[in-house]
Amino acid sequence: MDFTLSPSQQALQSEVRGFIAEQIIPLEQDARQGAHGPSEALRKELVERARKADLLTPHASRDMGGRGWTHLEKAIAFEEAGYSHLGPTAMNIHAPDEGNIHLLEAVATPAQKERWLRPMVQGHLRSCFAMTEPAPGAGADPSMLNTTATKDGDGYLIRGTKWFITGAEGAGVVIIMARMDDGSATRFLSDMNAPGIVLERTMDAMDACFVGGHGVLRFDGLRVSADAVLGELGKGFRYAQVRLAPARLTHCMRWLGQARRAHDIALAYARQREAFGQVLGHHQGVGFMLADNDMDLQTARLHIWHTAWMLDQGQRCNFESSRAKVVCSEAQWRVVDRSVQILGGQGVTGETVVSRIFTDMRAFRIYDGPSEVHRHSMGKKMLAGQHHAAGQS
Repeated sequence: MDFTLSPSQQALQSEVRGFIAEQIIPLEQDARQGAHGPSEALRKELVERARKADLLTPHASRDMGGRGWTHLEKAIAFEEAGYSHLGPTAMNIHAPDEGNIHLLEAVATPAQKERWLRPMVQGHLRSCFAMTEPAPGAGADPSMLNTTATKDGDGYLIRGTKWFITGAEGAGVVIIMARMDDGSATRFLSDMNAPGIVLERTMDAMDACFVGGHGVLRFDGLRVSADAVLGELGKGFRYAQVRLAPARLTHCMRWLGQARRAHDIALAYARQREAFGQVLGHHQGVGFMLADNDMDLQTARLHIWHTAWMLDQGQRCNFESSRAKVVCSEAQWRVVDRSVQILGGQGVTGETVVSRIFTDMRAFRIYDGPSEVHRHSMGKKMLAGQHHAAGQS
C-alpha cells in the first residue's frame, strides 16, 4: 500500500482546501446559526456555493449527479471539508445525509431513488435516520429494538419512540428501523410530514454543527405502504453494516479536519505568544504537546486511509472500521484537548474556534457506537479467531 498522493489526488485535495478557505470559512461567524446548528437559510446558501464549485454531494454516484469518489478520495477530501464546521454541510457530506445517501444507493428501489435519493443528492431534501430509542429500547445494542411495524392490509403500522435523531427538525424523509412480528428488523422510508410522525422536541446537546439538531420522534400509528420497505423485509440489521461501516469511517475523516484546524491554531499561537522569557512553543511541555498532536493526527490519518483502501478493494471492513472509529475518535479528541490547553484562556472562550470544536467533537466517542462497544466487539472476534491481530497474516 502506497499512500503517496497521486497528482489527481493532490489536485482534489487542493480543490477542496481552496473552496473551504475561500467560500466557507468566511461564513463561520454568520449569525444564522444557533444551538441546534445552521439555519435552513444558511444551509441553502452553503449548498449553492458548493453546487457552483461542483463540490455538492460528490460522494454520490455519477448516475445520481455526484462525482463517484472512491473511499480513498473521500478520505482526502472529507478531511479538507471538515477543516470548517460548515464544510460538510456545504458539500452535503455531513451525517446523517452522507450515510443515508450511501445506503439508499446500495439498497433502494429505482422508484425510491427517484422520489427521495435524487433530491437528497441535489441538496433539496434533508434526511434523518431513526434507530436509537429511550430505555429500555435500542441504543448501542440494536437488538433491544422496541419500535414495531405490524402488518396492516397492504402496508404496515409503525409505533414507537426514537431519540437523538440527528437532523430531525426540518428533514423531509426519515429512515425508520422497526421490529417485525417475527422478531426481525426492517427499514422503512417515510416522508416526515406524514400523519403519525410527531417531532416532540429538539434536545439540548453539546454540539451545534448538525442542521436540525437532535430530535425526539414519536411514531403514533404511522402507516406506510409496502413500497416503503427499504431493501428486503427482515434484513434491517444486515443493512446496518452496509451503512455503518463506511459511515463510521467518514465521521473519522471529517473530524480529522476539525482536529487539524485546532492544532494549526494552537501551533500558530505557540509560535508567537511569549511567556517566561521565551516563545511559548519553546517550553518543553508545550513542544511535547505539539509533537503528540502531530503523532495522533498522523495515526488517525493512516488508519482512515488504510481502511478506505480496503473498502476500495471490496473487502469487508467491519473490524477495521471499529478499530478506526476508536483510534480516530480518541486520538482526535486528544489533539483538540491539548490545543485547548496550549491556548489557555483563548481555548475556552470564543476568541478562537477551538472551544467550538471541543464541544462539537466530544460526542464523537459515543455516536456510531461508543468506544467501549467497539472494543468489546473487536475482542470477541479476536477470541473467536475471526480476526488476527494487526500485522499478522
